[in-house]
Amino acid sequence: MAVSSSSLPPLCEKISHKRYVRRAVDLTILGLLLSLLLYRILHMSQNDNVWIVAFLCESFFSFIWLLITCIKWSPAEYKAYPDRLDERVHDLPSVDMFVPTADPVREPPILVVNTVLSLLAVNYPANKIACYVSDDGCSPLTYFSLKEASKFAKIWVPFCKKYNVKVRAPFRYFLNPPDASEDSEFSKDWEMTKREYEKLCQKVEDATVDSHWLGADDDFEAFTNTKRTDHSTIVKVLWENKGGVGDEKEVPHFVYISREKRPNYLHHYKAGAMNFLVRVSGLMTNAPYMLNVDCDMYANDADVVRQAMCVFLQKSTTSNHCAFVQYPQAFYDGNPGELTVLQLYIGGGIAGIQGSIYAGSGCFLTRRVMYGLSLDDLEDDGSLSSVGTRKFVGEKSLEREFGNSKEMAKSVVDALQRKANFQNSLTESLEMAKEVGQCQYEHQTSWGKTIGWLYDSTSEDINTSYGIHSRGWTSSFISPDPPAFLGCIPPGGPDAMLQQRRWGTGMLEVLCNKQSPLIGMFHQKIRFRQRLAYLYLEIWALRSIPELFYCLLPAYCLLHDSTLFPKGPLLGIVVTLVGMHCLYTLWEFTSLGFSVTSWYGSQSFWRIKATCCWLFSILDVALKLLGISKTVFIVTKKTMPATMSRSESGSSQGEEDTGGPDSDSGKFEFDSSPYFMPGTFIMLVNLAGLASFLEPFVDEGSASQLRPSVWNSFFNTHDSPPPQTLDDVVSWVITNSFSPRKKFICSILFQAVVYVLWRERNARLHSSNPKGSQALVKEIQLLIRAKLAGLDRLNLSMPGTSEPSYLHTWFAFFQL
Repeated sequence: MAVSSSSLPPLCEKISHKRYVRRAVDLTILGLLLSLLLYRILHMSQNDNVWIVAFLCESFFSFIWLLITCIKWSPAEYKAYPDRLDERVHDLPSVDMFVPTADPVREPPILVVNTVLSLLAVNYPANKIACYVSDDGCSPLTYFSLKEASKFAKIWVPFCKKYNVKVRAPFRYFLNPPDASEDSEFSKDWEMTKREYEKLCQKVEDATVDSHWLGADDDFEAFTNTKRTDHSTIVKVLWENKGGVGDEKEVPHFVYISREKRPNYLHHYKAGAMNFLVRVSGLMTNAPYMLNVDCDMYANDADVVRQAMCVFLQKSTTSNHCAFVQYPQAFYDGNPGELTVLQLYIGGGIAGIQGSIYAGSGCFLTRRVMYGLSLDDLEDDGSLSSVGTRKFVGEKSLEREFGNSKEMAKSVVDALQRKANFQNSLTESLEMAKEVGQCQYEHQTSWGKTIGWLYDSTSEDINTSYGIHSRGWTSSFISPDPPAFLGCIPPGGPDAMLQQRRWGTGMLEVLCNKQSPLIGMFHQKIRFRQRLAYLYLEIWALRSIPELFYCLLPAYCLLHDSTLFPKGPLLGIVVTLVGMHCLYTLWEFTSLGFSVTSWYGSQSFWRIKATCCWLFSILDVALKLLGISKTVFIVTKKTMPATMSRSESGSSQGEEDTGGPDSDSGKFEFDSSPYFMPGTFIMLVNLAGLASFLEPFVDEGSASQLRPSVWNSFFNTHDSPPPQTLDDVVSWVITNSFSPRKKFICSILFQAVVYVLWRERNARLHSSNPKGSQALVKEIQLLIRAKLAGLDRLNLSMPGTSEPSYLHTWFAFFQL
């Protein structure tokens, strides 16, 4: 029950940012893009087909930047004041926490254990929270690990609350010993707790190696003869907080579930698992709010639940319309620079429109919103209207929408009407929970269509988020410091590419299904700019086509002596555009604490994923639309980080993980994966174009009219002339049998020739005053002599040098 008083300070406030400088830069870049398009239109008839392709690609890029400018125009975020919550709210609402996992190999059980332990130990009354873990892999190893974790939680949770531990994931907390200044009681408890955690880790490791651990208990009988794709529903209460009053020594409810799976049924991947979590929790605890976190995203801020409650419990019309509170995803390993920048700048901009987009993890959701409720079904005070009552509460309606379980229907009515949840024993609900986990339970219901997490996309988060906003709901974005949740990022290489492919595929699926922002323009209650934000995300994968063609255009121009960019002073449009964009993105990275190296790596990875893995996303969706194949949800590989002393990283014991950038990590690995084939093709084509351009070294009939004398004129006095083909020249420069000085001069001579010829080639594309071969030879001679003179001056300052000078060697053998 909340104390209502307009004189009291708010529990949270919305902070809107007016970033005029960024708006000016965004508009300037947009203006430059439009200027380039206008120039191409005016000169289209004077150029060949390459300008048409370039115009189409740049039109797409301009449209993307227009969307970005609209999205980032009015960024906002919410700031919560959890310290005001206790004096304003005497009876905090309950929260159900969901942790889905699917594969004990790609998602190590000890990682799941740490996430669960961090959630059980948050600063919130233990009798008001319940943690549910969905194991879609039906793994006895995962169940064993969680069962052991429930025992350790009886030590870990009281320890965290007694000493107000900041980091409540044990694997991060125990990196360093306690400070010497700590009292003896704390040190003793610390040692005991660490010892028990090490025992837990050892048991999990032993069970991973030797499976006989998993059969030593009758509790594992349910896992007998099960397969991950063929098994019955399993629901286990690992710990029940019976008669709890919220004491610091209490441990919250802890439940393990694994829904039924059969080979001939669609299970809808993560979305199906989340809907099962909603139903089971509705029968057992039926909390009005739900937290969804990925199995690798541990709670880094102990007050994270209280922060979200500040938004939901704020007495205002806006809070009554808030469907969910989203936290940005942060990471303790790898180099997540690009994702962090996107979340804070793009995500913050979206938050200033109709609210943040649901990101699939680190999100608190309202249960009755997930049951399909819209704003039209509510009165001004948030209670269910007469229209909503007729729509949802009727017996036939409940059975048609939510399934034929009477207990489930009752829990739905209680949630919709915001009735207090008087809990019975969790074990009394086990049979009912198993019933709603059967494969056929959702048949001919609205689960996955208008209720719960929506199906028909591997990006269930974007799909579900659009469905919520289209019903008129808003959402909130909180970006605390330190981050509320921290997770691990996939290692660079095929795993990262696989994740990007899945995201691209899922968002394209949303673009093509009923939740598309291109549908329902007039009857849905989503704001226009919010619709543009969803469109921006859902066409991510489509960018791969113009990006691919644009990367191939330089090679085409080299092969056909075509012009790609404007000539003369108007080339400044392109130079200014590229320069501004690079400096702008660099500023965005460095302003968040990332290094220049991190920025460069992120920009490189963007080119790789845009031209490589997103092409596979387009292929996946095309095959699905043609009915040839179906898209598949592949679990992203998670890894436990290597142990690192926190003293080495600059953090002290017990402090929050900052989730800050690590510019030295996040290396990208290349292998034989097919994801790299498009990028390899682009590189080979551009190399071929460059090789074709350099053929004037040896080709009299070259269109550029650069005679072989440019190269051969430097070797007139040599007994044997140098090679004539490009490959042979490169090899010869490296392996010739000249003296070290002559070999060095050959090397810089080759570089100078390539540089001068390249510059002359570009000059001939943009002017009608070509230089002759002799003029180019003289230019090269001047460059070489200037370089060698500097080296000779350096050698003069070093006594004991008896070899002939570089200039002497040059005039003796190369320029007579």
